Amino acid sequence: MQSKELIYRSLSEEIKRCFDFFPVITLTGPRQSGKTTICRELYPDLPYVNLEEIDTLNRIKEDPQSFFTNHPNGAIIDEAHHYPEIFSYIQVNVDEDIYQGKMDRKFIVTGSSNFALLEKVTQSMAGRTAVLTLLPLSQKELQQAGKKTDTDRLILNGGYPAVWKNETAREIIYRNYFTTYIERDVRSIINIKDLMPFQTFMRLCAGRIGTEFNASALSVAVGVSVPTINNWLSVLAASYTVYLLSPYHANIGKRLTKTPKLYFYDTGLATFLLGIENEEQLKTHPLRGELFENMVVNEMMKEGLNKGKEEHLYFYRDKTQREIDVIRMKALDLEAYEIKSGKSYNGDYYKQLKFFKDLLGDQVKRTAVIYDGETNNRDLINGLYNYRDFSLYDNKTL
Repeated sequence: MQSKELIYRSLSEEIKRCFDFFPVITLTGPRQSGKTTICRELYPDLPYVNLEEIDTLNRIKEDPQSFFTNHPNGAIIDEAHHYPEIFSYIQVNVDEDIYQGKMDRKFIVTGSSNFALLEKVTQSMAGRTAVLTLLPLSQKELQQAGKKTDTDRLILNGGYPAVWKNETAREIIYRNYFTTYIERDVRSIINIKDLMPFQTFMRLCAGRIGTEFNASALSVAVGVSVPTINNWLSVLAASYTVYLLSPYHANIGKRLTKTPKLYFYDTGLATFLLGIENEEQLKTHPLRGELFENMVVNEMMKEGLNKGKEEHLYFYRDKTQREIDVIRMKALDLEAYEIKSGKSYNGDYYKQLKFFKDLLGDQVKRTAVIYDGETNNRDLINGLYNYRDFSLYDNKTL
């Protein structure tokens, strides 16, 4: 049963559903996004093992098979990326269970390193595990928990549960997250002796939210090579810190940009890196619009991932600077969304959406402006939504 002080996570239902079909659940996501909590709350009877504990890790490495023998009902294995080889042992044991007709042993494996974990899952666990991702709290989860979710507070706090548990400690929590977790992940993946250039790189990335990622410009600003910048970006992506939104490509006779846009998985961390300390500073910050856009794109990703689905999101920009913030692909169908941080509606907001609809015709099934105003219009074409009321899975689009 969900504890009163915990915020219910929308992914819970998908985790329970997947266990009806798979003996193993692989749960990825950023550090401190709530992976351990959701697993232990949903399955309190499963033994819990944390591979960040050195003694535990060494004990399992010395005799992996004994670990599985001693856990006949399964276990929650936390931070499994510290021992990726464990997936091979899980495979062997799960296959033997299936052969013996034993379907009651369940494993939940979590990890915060996207690349290290998923590489082993792909190699060892194909067909045996459901892979799910838990990102920080969504605004809908916070709203349902009764939290005050005015827009600037949502952007400033981000979605990490620890921040919403103690909002007055926001800056301390993010400083600790930055120094303890991100720097540790960086050192574990690549050998960096001097972290100062990397810290500069991260802060510069925060200042480029919602813009095309330019490795050459960052190389000059930080004073390192372009390959180093690209390597560092991969590290941040592997630890669920940043992601790139790819440009939409189609054979439509237009010269389209080929450079992806940069976003942070959590706007709270981005505001910390930008030195924004409170809502008043955020209200007048020149990047507030980009941070709002980042938050809305994150909400789209979270909505899909919480249903066990990976959304195919892109953006559109051509060489004449026509731009649409988000293009969503559903098989051969397209949806187009403009994101505006203001509270007022302007008919010009639909200009680029109309252009895109005229360009691709019936392939475009839904267009909408997502903003911070109060008026909603749920039409499939030229809809208008307050971001709190918007859903990719609106009944009209199913």
